[in-house]
Amino acid sequence: MAKVEFFSEQREQSKIKTTILTKYFDVWTKIIGPRSRNGRIAYIDLFSGPGKFEDDSLSTPLLILEKCINDVNLRDRVVTVFNDANPEFSQQLNDNIRELSDVDTLKYKPQVLNTEIGDEIASIFSEKKLIPTLAFIDPWGYKGLTTKLINALIKDFGSDCIFFFNYNRISMGINNPLVVEHMNALFGEERANEMRIMLKGLSSEEKEAYIVNELAESLSNENSNLVLPFRFLDEKKNKTSHYLIFVSKHTLGYTIMKEIMANESTMKDDDVASFSYIPVKHLEKHQNVQLSLLSQYERPLDSLGKELLNKFTGKTMTVNKIFELCHVGTPFTAANFKEALRRLEVEGNIIADPTSENRPNRNGKKTMGDKVKITFHKQNECS
Repeated sequence: MAKVEFFSEQREQSKIKTTILTKYFDVWTKIIGPRSRNGRIAYIDLFSGPGKFEDDSLSTPLLILEKCINDVNLRDRVVTVFNDANPEFSQQLNDNIRELSDVDTLKYKPQVLNTEIGDEIASIFSEKKLIPTLAFIDPWGYKGLTTKLINALIKDFGSDCIFFFNYNRISMGINNPLVVEHMNALFGEERANEMRIMLKGLSSEEKEAYIVNELAESLSNENSNLVLPFRFLDEKKNKTSHYLIFVSKHTLGYTIMKEIMANESTMKDDDVASFSYIPVKHLEKHQNVQLSLLSQYERPLDSLGKELLNKFTGKTMTVNKIFELCHVGTPFTAANFKEALRRLEVEGNIIADPTSENRPNRNGKKTMGDKVKITFHKQNECS
């Protein structure tokens, strides 16, 4: 019943989630499409819903299909697969797809399935070599959401996964004996058992950080995957409700998604994004708080500058190389790195080539291009 009510109208939280997903889809198709060996790429949505809210606003399945219909390069390239275990939703989605203008121009007819997502589906994806695939997983709770499924969906070239992680339900489920199997499937049995012990003595804030860290660790697959979370505050309560989590094997995809999530963040501290969406009525309470996703998501740009001085003392490299070597696992975007380096230059802690006098101004500041060479002074003492 609650899930049906969810589709009565689109909430602001859902709009931000959809914006992040569709923006990434736009960039991902442009980069991966031309690199696909057979020219095909896929979009898979395993918990798709009916495609529309009751107010007739479109949800992600129809928005993605409209993008494919309206782009001549995508019409002949994108294979779409949608699924919902609710037969009413899957039928409604089928009907809504048929009503889309020019849907017949798509080379590959959208597939709509009515299947319960479980270990069997994860095994099929594990054994099958996938064309480059962007997968979206938005379960109502946690049933069907497993590390096995996520790893299966991103194992092949060009494939990424985005999923909506219901923090409240999973937080309550860790120590619930009725859902042990689901929690073990998400975190791994050994990790989940350790979490059940560790969580007992933690405050609510510590508990959240710990759970998200453990989820990121389980998804990282011993650091072979890159994980990026985006936090949503509950629209009715002043606490976390969900995380949108991106998982990829590719640094480029991670970098692009970081820029998108940073731009959709409600708050910034020293121009560093919070990677959070806070409803307007709760925003004032958080004006002076840097909401963190993981413990390392708390450092302002001055601290970043000091870290770079310590890490690269006596070395010379381009701005872009510095960014590539250091940004994974931090909230800092390319623009943040450039501003941190610009401040170091003003303070006389680095030498830039070309120098500031020979670089153009933009918005009242000297630019710091990707190819600018930075030399870090030796034995620099950070104040």
